[in-house]
Amino acid sequence: MVMQMKTKVMISWSSGKDSALTLWRLLNDSDYEVVGLFTTHVNNDVPFQATPITVVKQQALLIGLPLVLIALPEVFPANDIYQQTIIDGLKNCGLQFNGIAFGDLFDNGIADYRRQYIEPAGWQCIFPLLGQSSAQLANEIIESGIKTKLVTIDSTQLDRQFCGRWFDHQLLNELPPAINPCGENGEFHSLVVDAPFYKQPLRIRWLACETETRFCYQHYMVIETGTLPNVDIAVS
Repeated sequence: MVMQMKTKVMISWSSGKDSALTLWRLLNDSDYEVVGLFTTHVNNDVPFQATPITVVKQQALLIGLPLVLIALPEVFPANDIYQQTIIDGLKNCGLQFNGIAFGDLFDNGIADYRRQYIEPAGWQCIFPLLGQSSAQLANEIIESGIKTKLVTIDSTQLDRQFCGRWFDHQLLNELPPAINPCGENGEFHSLVVDAPFYKQPLRIRWLACETETRFCYQHYMVIETGTLPNVDIAVS
């Protein structure tokens, strides 16, 4: 009997719920072995989530996986710069893998876009959530034990009062019908504070919400639980 080799996978980690569900699914799939996480950032913050890299490092520590940090020159760099920065960062990270997993939900051309620069570098693109019902995925996130809070709200799409709310069944029931349950139109972004794959919950002191501008933010302080050797990739 020939044993099939597992696909060694790096996961694109945003600090939020979609990447967390991607990780959870692959950890429970015998065809895959997750070997690390990678996060892109601008000035030491994850774009859109506005998650400080110090917090992402704490998440990786609690998950127990190596973290590769790839610095981008700006939030929306030119495509060629963005793609080459990702490729160079992953090639130089020192980890061995043959697949990269993304938490994309909508099949709106993003899969083809990622494949066209990832696959020529020799890696397989993996999309565990792509094309599936946002409502079903939202419920799966909650029921799997992934605990996450809405930390960024686009107030042109969603009322400011949702900033700082827990992503739970009550929230889903109260979202307006036009709002995607997973926030896939940019309505909101989240921070995962606990999950089945965390060694313990992220220790957080919640502060006030900033709601005076278009993008509303739930401010917080994270109490560090230790240190983690990370692979930091800088843009020259």
